[in-house]
Amino acid sequence: MNLPLSLLTGFIIGLALSLIGFLFYRKTVEKKKASIDAEAERILSDAKREASRIRKDASLEAKDIIYHAKSEVEKEIRERRNELNQLERRLRKKEEHLERKLDQIERRENDLTRKEREYNAKDRAIRDRENHLQNLIKKQVSSLERISGLTVEQARTELIKRVEEETRFEVAKLIKRIEDEARDTAEKKAKEVLSLAIQRYASDYVADATVTAVSLPNDEMKGRIIGREGRNIRALEAATGVDLIVDDTPEMVTLSSFDPVRREIARVSLERLVADGRIHPARIEEVVEKVRRETEATIREEGEKAVFDLGLSGIHPDIIKLIGRLKYRTSYGQNVLQHSREVAYLSGIMASELGVDTKLAKRAGLLHDIGKAVDHEVEGSHHEIGVNIARKYGEDERVLNAIACHHGDVEPICVEAALVAASDALSAARPGVRRESIENYIKRLQRLEEIATSYNGIDRCYAIQAGREIRIIVKPEDVSDEMSSLISREIAKRIQSELTYPGQIKIMVIRETRFVDYAK
Repeated sequence: MNLPLSLLTGFIIGLALSLIGFLFYRKTVEKKKASIDAEAERILSDAKREASRIRKDASLEAKDIIYHAKSEVEKEIRERRNELNQLERRLRKKEEHLERKLDQIERRENDLTRKEREYNAKDRAIRDRENHLQNLIKKQVSSLERISGLTVEQARTELIKRVEEETRFEVAKLIKRIEDEARDTAEKKAKEVLSLAIQRYASDYVADATVTAVSLPNDEMKGRIIGREGRNIRALEAATGVDLIVDDTPEMVTLSSFDPVRREIARVSLERLVADGRIHPARIEEVVEKVRRETEATIREEGEKAVFDLGLSGIHPDIIKLIGRLKYRTSYGQNVLQHSREVAYLSGIMASELGVDTKLAKRAGLLHDIGKAVDHEVEGSHHEIGVNIARKYGEDERVLNAIACHHGDVEPICVEAALVAASDALSAARPGVRRESIENYIKRLQRLEEIATSYNGIDRCYAIQAGREIRIIVKPEDVSDEMSSLISREIAKRIQSELTYPGQIKIMVIRETRFVDYAK
């Protein structure tokens, strides 16, 4: 009986406890739900406030952008308006200027018309007066002939006889004064005559060496110079700017270039690479750059040495470098730097003997072939290039004339210029100084004359200045002035197409008409 009661009591107590726990749990859940709802309301409220703030900020930023864009547009509009106003003002000024010009032209036209009418009237009056004067002169001549009993020719002969007798004494005094002036200037004239006589000996012809041969220890070295797929030879040609020719010539390669300095750099670089044995593109570039710096230093030193040895000063550093470059320039095998020094020495010696400016003669002699340092880079003859270089660096006008006339292309304006031309010929004419076959020289001149005489109407033709100039004398009755000009152009074109020559050749066509009569 107690056991069921205890179970019932326990069940009731458990049920009560379960009910209490359920109610407590339900209350707790309601509290949490209320808390979650409150938090959600708070988050939603914050989100609304943030959205409102962002919308306001975006609105302000948009307004600011619109304001700035509007300001820029207004500024650009103002600038365009100002430009248009300026253009309008300029156009208005030009229009006013044109109107003034038109008014001036109209006034000038009116003045010219008025002057033309006045001139026509004066011309008629002058012609009338001339006719009147001619009639008066005829009447006076008739009256004088009747009074004097002499004709006009007889009176003219008598007048000339009397004038001759009266002026004979004046002529004698004039001759005496001329003789005195001649004696005063005899020394100067003698110097000029002597210099011009020496100058007639001056002649020269320019030829360049454009290849250099480099010896190799053996033919196997040619393969190393060429390299795999030709990379070494391409690197060497690109670094030096010369053409490297590898042919069947045993133990030798050839360097070809119109620039003598580049050929020298390539020669020294190739010799060093062959001696070193390490031949590859990187090593080639390194050696070439080193040799280039050494060559530039040598060029500067050679130029300074030449100027110092001649006792000159005030020569521009760039000209000194060009003088040094002449060390690597040759003409018929003659070193141009050595030739320029010889010309300077000879010019100085003759100038001192003649009592003229020795320093100027030496300076002009040293610079007379300066154009050959760059004649492979600049169009024109070497003396024209030299004149431009010397003028660029402020050389004296007499030095420019000496450079221009040392081959006889222009007339000398001073004794020193004539001395430079003579010294140039003397230096080039020394035995053994130049190499050229006399047969080739004669053939070249003969070919020039053959081209010139192949045209109709040619009377005589002469190749002078060692082939640098052709003088053609045409028959005036067969060739007109226009035909002479055409012949000179056609001969120049044929020479350019058929002959190979350095520098330039001058073609001079001479047409003259002479009228001869005899008094019997």
